[in-house]
Amino acid sequence: YLLGICCLLALSGLTKAEDEAVEIDGTVEEDLGKSTIGSKTDDETVEREEEAIKLDGLNVSQMKAMREAAEKHEYQAEVNRMMKLIINSLYRNKEIFLRELISNASDALDKIRFMSLTDPNVLSATSDLKVMIKPDKENHALHIIDTGIGMTRQDLVKNLGTIAKSGTSEFLAKMEEGETMSTDLIGQFGVGFYSSFLVADTVVVTSKHNDDEQYIWESDAGSFTVSKDPRGDTLGRGTQISLFMKEEAYDFLEEHTIKDLVVKYSQFINFPIHLWTSKTEKVEEPIEEDEKAEAKEGETDDDVKVEDEDDEKPKVRMVDKTVYDWEVMNDNKPIWLRAPKDVEQEDYNAFYKSFSKDTDEPLAHVHFSAEGEVTFRSILYVPKTAPYDLYQDYGKATDNIKMYVKRVFITDDFEEMMPKYLSFIKGVVDSDDLPLNVSRETLQQNKLLRVIKKKLVRKALDMLKKMSDEDYEKFYKEFGTNVKLGVMEDHSNRNRLAKLLRWQSSNSDEGLTSLTSYMERMKEKQDHIYFMTGTSRAECEKSPFVEKLLKKGYEVLYLVDPIDEYTVQNLPEFEGKKFQNAAKENLNLNESDKAKETMEVLGREFDTLLNGLKDKILSSGIEKAVLSTRLVGSPCALVASQYGHSGNMERIMKSQAYAKAGGADVSVQKKILELNPFHPLVKELNTLYKADPESESAKDLANSLYDTALLRSGYSLRDTTAFSDRMDKLLRRSFNVDADAQVEIPPELDEEEEAKAEDESAEESAEEDVAADEEAAPAEDAPAEEPAAESSEAPKDEL
Repeated sequence: YLLGICCLLALSGLTKAEDEAVEIDGTVEEDLGKSTIGSKTDDETVEREEEAIKLDGLNVSQMKAMREAAEKHEYQAEVNRMMKLIINSLYRNKEIFLRELISNASDALDKIRFMSLTDPNVLSATSDLKVMIKPDKENHALHIIDTGIGMTRQDLVKNLGTIAKSGTSEFLAKMEEGETMSTDLIGQFGVGFYSSFLVADTVVVTSKHNDDEQYIWESDAGSFTVSKDPRGDTLGRGTQISLFMKEEAYDFLEEHTIKDLVVKYSQFINFPIHLWTSKTEKVEEPIEEDEKAEAKEGETDDDVKVEDEDDEKPKVRMVDKTVYDWEVMNDNKPIWLRAPKDVEQEDYNAFYKSFSKDTDEPLAHVHFSAEGEVTFRSILYVPKTAPYDLYQDYGKATDNIKMYVKRVFITDDFEEMMPKYLSFIKGVVDSDDLPLNVSRETLQQNKLLRVIKKKLVRKALDMLKKMSDEDYEKFYKEFGTNVKLGVMEDHSNRNRLAKLLRWQSSNSDEGLTSLTSYMERMKEKQDHIYFMTGTSRAECEKSPFVEKLLKKGYEVLYLVDPIDEYTVQNLPEFEGKKFQNAAKENLNLNESDKAKETMEVLGREFDTLLNGLKDKILSSGIEKAVLSTRLVGSPCALVASQYGHSGNMERIMKSQAYAKAGGADVSVQKKILELNPFHPLVKELNTLYKADPESESAKDLANSLYDTALLRSGYSLRDTTAFSDRMDKLLRRSFNVDADAQVEIPPELDEEEEAKAEDESAEESAEEDVAADEEAAPAEDAPAEEPAAESSEAPKDEL
C-alpha cells in the first residue's frame, strides 16, 4: 500500500514538481446549496435541504447561507484516485476509524499542552484537556470532540485537503528546530483521518484555533468545502468531527460498540475519553391533581375514610427515566510507563485483570524496559492456571501479547512475537519506534521484531527462573509440558530451559527434582544421568532395568509423562553429563575387573544356549542374546539398541491418533535378550538345552521367558494365543495334569447337546403325526354304506 501511495504521489509530482506535497488548487464556486444533479420542482429542493446534514445549533437556513458563502475545492485527479485507494484498500477493518480519530485528538491535545509549557495563555479558552464522543442515532451521526489545539482555515485546507500531509510530523519538525520535542505524538503518515470515509458518507469538521475564527470543513470524499461557522465561536478551542454514517455502519452508533472499540484500541491514551451514555433510573414523580380527582370520582360513601396527616403529604410514584451523562472510558493507566519501583503489587494485579479478563491474580510478573536496536517497555505475566484447551490448540496464534505503539493498540495477532511453547505468557509491549505500515494495523516484518522476540523470551525465562520454589511448583503443575516442548523447539535457549525441568527421582518419594540438584548428588566417577521411562512411578521402580542401578546407589530419574522421552532425546547432555536410558544397551555400571572376569567365564558356559536362542528358538524376535550385568532378581529382560525404541516409546507411537491399526506404521525392531545367569530358571534352561537342544520343555521355557521379558520390559505381546497355550502347558506340568486331558461338560449343562436332543425329539414327533394322517385318509374317503364290512375284513396289522 505504501509503495502504491508513493507511486501516485510521484505521478502527481510530475504535473506539479514545485510542490512538496499534493496541494489543492481550489476555486470558489457559487450556488453550492444546489444539487449538482438538480430537482424537478422547487418543493423537492426545499424538502431535500430540510433533510440535509444537521449540526448542533445550525438550522436549515443557516446551513444554506453557509454553503452559499463557502469555498469549494476539487481534489486533483491523482488525489481523487488516491482517496479511493485509501478508502477501499488501505484499511482491512472499518473499526479502525475510531482509533485513528481518537489518536488525532490525542495529538491535538498534546500539541496544546506542549505549547502551554511556554505560554500558559493558550489554555485561556479552557484548560480541561479531554476527548468526547457523542453518538446521535436520530441523525445517524457520530461526533468526536477534543479541546486540543484546533485548526485555522489554512490548516483545514492544507492538512485535510492534502493527502499524506501529516500535521503531527510538521509539528514535530518545528519542535525539533526549537530543541523541544516529545515522542508522545502518534500520527505519522497523515492518512488516518481519511479512514472516516470507511463508515461515513459525509464528514464535517468544525474547528477553532486560538489564532483564527471557527470554520467548518465538509467533504463527501469527492470534494470539500470550507466556510466560516455562522454560529460563531461555540467550541472555545478544539475540533469537532461529525461523521454522518453509512447505513451499514449504524452499529458504530451503539454505546456498547463504541465502548468496546475504545477499550480495545485507546484505553491507554494520556487524556480522558468521555462517552455520552444513557441509563435508566427509578425516580419519584408527583401525582398530578387531575389524576387524584379521577381516582376520587370512583369512590363511594363506603370508601370514604378518615384522612390521616400523611394524606396531606404530596403523593409521588416511581417511574423509569432515561438519564444521559458523560462516562469516562479509559480509567486504566499505562503502568508500564512508570518505573517498576513506583508500582505496587496491587497495581500489577489490577492491571493484569483489566487487560487479560482473568479473574485470578497472576502467578508472577516481570516489568522491564529495553534499549539498543529498538526501545520498548513491557510487562509480562504468568497466569495461575492453564487454559483448558492449551494443548488442543497448541501452535495456533494467540492474542495474549498486546502490541502498542505510543500507547495506541496496534495488534495482538502475532505468530512470531512469542514462541509456541510460551504462548501462555500474557503481557503488553509498547514501543515508540516500531515500523508500521501506513494503516498502522500491522507491523512490518523486519529484524527489529526478531530483536523484540529474543528479549521477550529471555525475560520470560528469567522470570520463571526467579520464581520461589512454592510458586514454581504450582507453575510446573500447570505448564510443565510447555517447558519440555521448549527444549524440543527452542535450541538457542535449550540450556536455560533444561534448568527449569523437573522430574520424579529415586532420591525422594515426594516432590520433583531438577537436573541441577541431580548433578549435585551424583556419585564419584558417574558419567551419565540415568533415567527410566514408564506410565507411572511404580512401574519405573519395579522395572528390571533399574535393579542393579538402585542396588549400587545410583539415583534414577523417573520420566512418566508421554513427552518426557522425546524431551530427553532433544537434550543430549546437561553440563557435560550425557543422559542414559536404563532400558537401552551399553549401560555402564563401572564393574570391577574381577566382576568382568567372572562374566567372561559364565559367557563360555552359556555360549551354547545364547547361540541357540539367537539362531533357532527366538530367531524371529531377538537380535542377539547376552548375559546381563544389570539384572538382580529378574530372569531376563529385552533391551533396545542405542537408537532403537524402548518399550515406553513403542507404546506411545502405537497409541498415536493417526497411527495405523495394530501399529503397522511402527517399524519392528529386534531387541537384545539379556539373561541373568544367576537366576534358577535361566540355569535350568541352560541345563535342558545342553542336554537336548530339541527338547520341547526347553523350547517352552525359553519362549515363556521371552514373553515375560516382553511384558517386564514394557513391550506388547505379538502372539497372545501362543503365550496362553504355553502357560497352559506349564501349569499342567506343574500340577501333574495330563497334557491330553480334555474338558468334559455334563450333558445337562451343555446347551448345544440339549438343544440338539430337543430338535431330534421334535422331528420324531412330526414324523409320527404325518404317518397317522396318511393311515386315516383312506377310511375317510370310503363309501358310507359299507363301513362295517370294510372294517370287519381289514387285518389287525393295517388297523
